[in-house]
Amino acid sequence: MMLLRTLPLAFLLTIVTLHAEVRSGRAEVLPGIDVLKERHFDVLAGKRVGLITNHTGRTRGGISDIDVLFSEKSFSLVALFSPEHGIRGTADETVDNGKDEKTGLPIYSLYGKTLKPTPEMLQGLDILVFDIQDIGTRFYTYIGTMALAMRAAKENGKKFVVLDRPNPIGGEKVEGAIPTTDFCSGITCIFPIATRHGMTIGELARMFNDHFGIGCELEVVPMQRWTRNLLFDQTGLPWANPSPNMKTLNGAIFYPGLGVAETTSLSVGRGTSRPFEVYGAPYINSAKLLDNLSKRNIPGIRFEAISFIPTALYHPYKDQLCHGVAASITDRDQLDSVLAGLNLIQAFYETHPRQFTPTSGFKVEVGDRDIWNLLTSRKLTPEQIVLRWQNNLDNFKRIRAKYLLY
Repeated sequence: MMLLRTLPLAFLLTIVTLHAEVRSGRAEVLPGIDVLKERHFDVLAGKRVGLITNHTGRTRGGISDIDVLFSEKSFSLVALFSPEHGIRGTADETVDNGKDEKTGLPIYSLYGKTLKPTPEMLQGLDILVFDIQDIGTRFYTYIGTMALAMRAAKENGKKFVVLDRPNPIGGEKVEGAIPTTDFCSGITCIFPIATRHGMTIGELARMFNDHFGIGCELEVVPMQRWTRNLLFDQTGLPWANPSPNMKTLNGAIFYPGLGVAETTSLSVGRGTSRPFEVYGAPYINSAKLLDNLSKRNIPGIRFEAISFIPTALYHPYKDQLCHGVAASITDRDQLDSVLAGLNLIQAFYETHPRQFTPTSGFKVEVGDRDIWNLLTSRKLTPEQIVLRWQNNLDNFKRIRAKYLLY
């Protein structure tokens, strides 16, 4: 007791705070934008800056990066760039160039006439800053946007700065197939990485730049107090839907595996309150499907019958009554989203073989050109398919280790 009385009050408060975080499973994570602010924006001093962001680029206190950077006087924020869904994250279609009403800055769309910044867009800039919340899945387009912008930075002699953010589904689990390079020519498969890659956006930038050879002048501003075991609800950060139909952390956890159902003749619940947690179509017999799933003993997940009406524009069965299943997590540690997704796809096919079909994007999202045949012919079980990918996955993990920051 006498020892405690001799310690500085600030030190004692730090011990108490850390102890409380350990007990609660929460950590007060500081994103890259906050760290950069603490550094007095040193990397941007005297530069003309372009910012690639959307509504998820914000401080721990909820202030937009746009407002933070625009108000600083040690550099000039002169242009904005928006990814899929636009600068406010609400569009569910291609986006045109525009103008930010508050700052008057031009907004160049990277999900419209071009996916990559053009030399004209970059003229007069010294630095491109990237700050967008990813969700930890290969086929989520924001990492493709980052890679293309990094290439543009290299080609036009601009520095590229990434303000790091948490991987919301954690930094430990690595799951799924590694696609062959011929699959990786579009924004949903920019490089051959694991479906659930377990990396932050800054770590991915390091891998893209070095291992995949982009070679731009890159600086990553790391977070503080993020560790690989933390999922988003343990970071102390407020959730903002990264895209219009990524509304919950559970949906994000399901997305690497169950989310591939969006490339089949199903609705994934877009426009409902539970996208990527509900799956179905007007032709589905829920009872039959649920009976098939109940026999599979899939770890960490439970299914129940549901009917729902998707309302999202440009997506299957808009305003039609769909029948299917709702997924819920019973054990996050036990759940392998990719394995669960393979089981779900196989169950839909076995119960509705004539109506349930894939689109051309199915094999790309899964990352295996043989996957539909393997699942529908039952040549391999989902568990055997996962084992089939293991050597490539182990090799990816070895490569990945070089670029981890936390």
